[in-house]
Amino acid sequence: MEKMSIDERTGWEYELPDDNEPGQEKPIGVWGQRHLRYIRQYKKTLYFDLFVSGKLNAYLADVNAQAEDLFLQTGKEIALQEGVTEKLKAENQMAWVQRMNNIRERATEIVNLGLIFT
Repeated sequence: MEKMSIDERTGWEYELPDDNEPGQEKPIGVWGQRHLRYIRQYKKTLYFDLFVSGKLNAYLADVNAQAEDLFLQTGKEIALQEGVTEKLKAENQMAWVQRMNNIRERATEIVNLGLIFT
């Protein structure tokens, strides 16, 4: 739904889309920030196009959401495949922490290679 707004200085009326209201930008997490650094350095045309069109924030928020979902899903799948369960956590906390840290690092690498640095 589009809203009408009036510029107080000029008196002109214009449409303001809901998703681009000032102060209503979507939050960008760690994955979005990583991707932003990457496209600024290596994909300058994409960065410039998104920045000029005003779609950069929405794009980065979307990448962040996709990356977060992929990270969580991948971590759960690897933990399930390797039998890292709550039972292991109760029996041997140090082994569980070591294995979960390893899983987290592998899931991070998968997200980085699959989404962030492409």
